[in-house]
Amino acid sequence: MDINTVLKECGALLDGHFLLSSGRHSNKYFQCARLLQYPDLAEAVLSYVADSIRSEIRVGLLSVDVVVGPALGGIIVAYELGRLLGLPAMFTERDENAVMSLRRGFQIEPGSCVLIAEDVVTTGRSSGECKAVIESKGAKVTALACIVDRRSVHETEKALPFYSSIKVDVQSWDSSECLLCKQGIPYTKPGSRAAGPEAGPALHP
Repeated sequence: MDINTVLKECGALLDGHFLLSSGRHSNKYFQCARLLQYPDLAEAVLSYVADSIRSEIRVGLLSVDVVVGPALGGIIVAYELGRLLGLPAMFTERDENAVMSLRRGFQIEPGSCVLIAEDVVTTGRSSGECKAVIESKGAKVTALACIVDRRSVHETEKALPFYSSIKVDVQSWDSSECLLCKQGIPYTKPGSRAAGPEAGPALHP
């Protein structure tokens, strides 16, 4: 299966000018919800990730007791990876103060080994917030997983094991250096989370 082709055919890979949740601007956006609306495609795409994780667990290189995904993008991904790996899956979400929290009666036991699952990882901000919640429960994050890995070289140097269905190299810029803004091309913000501090005023609703 060609993951890039699948993403394009289901409308999960968009071209244009986008404001990312990190506050950076990009010429491409991955709307994985359009992929995840099809359970058969979600299973097929995430099977690559699950197979890699399962192999590492089998030879003792990785330990995972539970899968946790930060809302919203990580909810379905965590569920599907949990299903494929035969593990419980849950999610963190923002509380009334916009702080990432574990709610709805979910419990992570101290000492548990946790896999964080997301749809797309760019800067790792959501994963970092989710990791802080997990560690506050006395558990340990042992790996990260996602469908699309679009991290920069700097981000890929971080220590935790990382598993993805596809690694892509996509241009992105600080808002003050965005080449598309300099051309006067308005941007859209398709994500569900408020943009980070680098974001400038919206040019397009």
